[in-house]
Amino acid sequence: MVFPESTDIRFDLRIIASTIEPGSRVLDLGCGNGDLLAWLAGNKQVTGTGIEQDKTKAAACIARGLSVLQGDLNAEVDDYPDCSFDYVILSQTLQQVLEPARLLYSLARIGRKVIVSFPNFSHYSIRLQLLCRGIAPKNEQLPYSWYDSPNIRVITLKDFRKFARDVGYNILREIAISSDPAGSEGRIIRFFTNIRAAYGVYIIEKIRSG
Repeated sequence: MVFPESTDIRFDLRIIASTIEPGSRVLDLGCGNGDLLAWLAGNKQVTGTGIEQDKTKAAACIARGLSVLQGDLNAEVDDYPDCSFDYVILSQTLQQVLEPARLLYSLARIGRKVIVSFPNFSHYSIRLQLLCRGIAPKNEQLPYSWYDSPNIRVITLKDFRKFARDVGYNILREIAISSDPAGSEGRIIRFFTNIRAAYGVYIIEKIRSG
């Protein structure tokens, strides 16, 4: 297996990778071409599994020597026993999920911690387009028109914080980031995050009784 350098993966994935403990068991949902899994295997010796719906991308992962299933993530996660993984990753996919509360419940069941990232719909560029132009907004992180977008809902950082409280999750860590159009470089946003951050990365766990 060829392991990518850290600079060869997107900035948001580097941030996610930095939060994962060496030797962990990891499930990456919507793993794409497997860049994050390959980096974690090579640099943090994780035991990694991925689920990817796109057949071409799943085949590319398998060709790299990664353990990846091709299928619908909503259906596949139900087959795992409780606490099968230390971390379950859902990167830039939540906005495309039909039933996010149900999916996150399943992820928190099979993983001790869940890492979720998504584009922030409250970014100032989005606000300005709505205010000044009165049209469905687009930006580098949400580049689709309203009629061809795979995204079926919009999420802001404040929305997700409230959602986590309402449905019973602890937010262990919140990282607000911004990145360049290619996603190769970026920075962590520490102030006025709901306006300035392009993405939110959250590490959450289910509040368990007893």
